[in-house]
Amino acid sequence: MKIATFNINGIKARAEALPAWIDQARPDVVVLQEIKSLDENFPREVFESLGYNVATHGQKSFNGVAILSKFPLEDVVRGLPGLNAVGEPDDPQARWIEATVVGRRAIRVCGLYLPNGNPVELTEDGTPVAGGKYAYKLNWMARLHERARALLAAEEPALMTGDYNVIPQAEDAKRPEAWREDALFRLPSREAYRRILNLGFTEAFRARSHGPGHYSFWDYQGGSWERNDGIRIDHFLLTPQAADLLLDCQIDKAVRGRTDPTKPSDHVPVWIELDA
Repeated sequence: MKIATFNINGIKARAEALPAWIDQARPDVVVLQEIKSLDENFPREVFESLGYNVATHGQKSFNGVAILSKFPLEDVVRGLPGLNAVGEPDDPQARWIEATVVGRRAIRVCGLYLPNGNPVELTEDGTPVAGGKYAYKLNWMARLHERARALLAAEEPALMTGDYNVIPQAEDAKRPEAWREDALFRLPSREAYRRILNLGFTEAFRARSHGPGHYSFWDYQGGSWERNDGIRIDHFLLTPQAADLLLDCQIDKAVRGRTDPTKPSDHVPVWIELDA
């Protein structure tokens, strides 16, 4: 089973490029972020015509996640469990979707678009300002930690994938010094990510590839693509039962350099292959 994650930065902008990539890459499952579309406006018929079942959790103009699957989707859940930053049960931002993909083996697939967290607003004592974007990011990661615990407790093949908006280590950025005060690389962000990973997850890409120079995002500004000034922020975290099925994990870097009808997303697809 080939499962890909792809922050497409707007389904409308990628209406031609995304189906073209799918036709070339032939993933069994695609987990999308930043669809920037209400559910009723998502062009599901385009992907259904390609043989995919479609589940979306959309939002007008911002955020939004989706799962496309050649296999049946069961028990679809929209929205990350837990209380949001102001203690309410519902999160108005569409950033989480999960479903069981039923192939030769059932895999629980969780798609996420973790908050960016910028600008970082801190009090005089260095704590995130309540209600600020960085506080929202860290609160969301705490809720993610609890969902991750529950996935592990189920002792079944499961994964969490998407745009984490976290640069895990210095080697995951061409110029880590440029990101030191950014929400993506600040120590509390990396620590929160590491706490989730250390629960017992396998980070698929680092299980297969090591060393610097591997990126999944290049800013549109400043010639970042041309200078390969990228960062790696799109990840797969696998439960032990899913990690046992891992065959490969790759970044489709070439997608960023293609000339699309508009322009490519600032992210590229990352995919894994499971023995499932």
